[in-house]
Amino acid sequence: MAVLLALAIHGPLLFMQLPLNSYDCNFHIFFASHYARHWFDPWNVKWFAGFSQTTYPPLVHQWIALLSHIMGLTFAFMVVQLISILLLVVGVYRFAKLWVDERAASYAAVATVFLGALAFLVYEAGQLPTVCAGALYVNAVPYFYEWTRNARWRALLKGVVLSLAAASVHHVTLLFGAILFAVPIVWLALVDRKTGEESSTPAIISRALVFAALVIVGVGIVLLPYWMAILKHPIKQIPIPHASRANLLTNSVFFTNYFLVPYGAMILAFPFIVIRGASNRRLRPLLVFFWITLIIGLGGTTPVPRWILGRAFEILTFERFTLPATILALPIVGTLIATMIDRFRLKGLIAVSVAATATVALAFAWLTLTPYSPQTTLNVQPVIAFLNRDDHNRFRYLTLGFGNTISKIATYTDANSIDGEYNSARLLPELTHYGSAQLTNAKFYGTAGMESLSAILKHANHYGLKYIFVHDSYYYPLIAFAGWRQVETFDNGEITVWSKEDVPPARQIPSDAMPAPWEGVLWGILPIGSSILAILLVILLPSRAEAAVPEPVEFPVPAGERVYLREAK
Repeated sequence: MAVLLALAIHGPLLFMQLPLNSYDCNFHIFFASHYARHWFDPWNVKWFAGFSQTTYPPLVHQWIALLSHIMGLTFAFMVVQLISILLLVVGVYRFAKLWVDERAASYAAVATVFLGALAFLVYEAGQLPTVCAGALYVNAVPYFYEWTRNARWRALLKGVVLSLAAASVHHVTLLFGAILFAVPIVWLALVDRKTGEESSTPAIISRALVFAALVIVGVGIVLLPYWMAILKHPIKQIPIPHASRANLLTNSVFFTNYFLVPYGAMILAFPFIVIRGASNRRLRPLLVFFWITLIIGLGGTTPVPRWILGRAFEILTFERFTLPATILALPIVGTLIATMIDRFRLKGLIAVSVAATATVALAFAWLTLTPYSPQTTLNVQPVIAFLNRDDHNRFRYLTLGFGNTISKIATYTDANSIDGEYNSARLLPELTHYGSAQLTNAKFYGTAGMESLSAILKHANHYGLKYIFVHDSYYYPLIAFAGWRQVETFDNGEITVWSKEDVPPARQIPSDAMPAPWEGVLWGILPIGSSILAILLVILLPSRAEAAVPEPVEFPVPAGERVYLREAK
């Protein structure tokens, strides 16, 4: 029923293509479009004068690429996103059953459908890999528990392969998930070691280490081209500011975006989560790691994330931690929902329904209220048409004031840009030596952004940069002073085209970041192969035994209510 509810709520929203208005949707479609045409060649020339897509795990992009041959890129993205949501609901149910009874786990699965963090990541942030990797990993965790407790080889095999598939979607999610989810599971296995099939502490620890070793070796092999790329070119560029690293308490917009919207009505359950988690021995691991994840997800609000992560704090964005934080809390929230319905019957059901609806409604209302909405309404078809005619694709281009629509342009044109949305893949010194992100948004990064843009314009002839498309008159003086002149306009002056006459055709910029052909073969086989193997194992090797039944988690009921509950039962 929870899966059907997820299908009924998120299915129409995805088929209406609502995520197209999100920040990263077009970015992931762009990556997928490259695999649709060049499956075994991860070198992409359309951004940054060439970059390697081995710097980003490819699995969701490869599935979108495969499905795009049947239904097109945009619809394929929506289908993969929907599958990820359904897998997350199933995974939360299976994860929650490790901690609470089946009824509370069922309510946790239903609550997943209404998570503000899920709606935020899907419809505002567009972070498909985060959702998909989280869904795969939370489905792998119960097999990890079964292996550590009962040493079942089927659980080991399925858990490891699902973990490899999760890493092939998003390595950062697996890296933090290994700590935030796996450690509580080992803790739980130690708590349960004398129930059901008894296991000793050394046996549980040794099995956990075996599982971890297999996953580490497997991820090293499956993502070998990624590790080679990151070792050859570690991320050393000047840190780029991001709102999720700010102190959320000093900015009401940031606080709403990164705390109120993702957690929603769950904030009201925080006291119950703390009290119930602290008072119940089996739930303490959940409470501890929920609290750790919550603090990390607050970014620069506290100094803790910077202490823990060091320089990685300046690279990561922290909105992604809201999803694992809410998942860790859901088993306890499931017990709260069950208790409210038992104690207050219809009133409790109405209260829970209103809270769930308000949470997801707040997330969707914020899409229209936030002052930082991504640029999605701009008509870029004239730009695409211009670049695809009259041999204009022999030169590189740049957009200014286009926001995240630059990915859409790159997807459907044959021309190459000097700009791009994937900051971690940039190697050009004009981009990495300044603390700014995309050139198209240069003015929003102040002096750093404008200096980076000026450096690129200065070296335009070297990069074959001939055309600049402008959707913001703020940039007119700079590009006119640098030698460009306006040659055309689109949509009644909404977009202007600027050209520089003495620019030679673009040439390939030599780079030692280009993957070897054998890396492309591995990249095209191993990640997608891990997901296919995971599907086959889950289908062909069904579990023969359920995880140990946890002790019931009961809410203290006032004396006057106990007789009523006994009669109701």
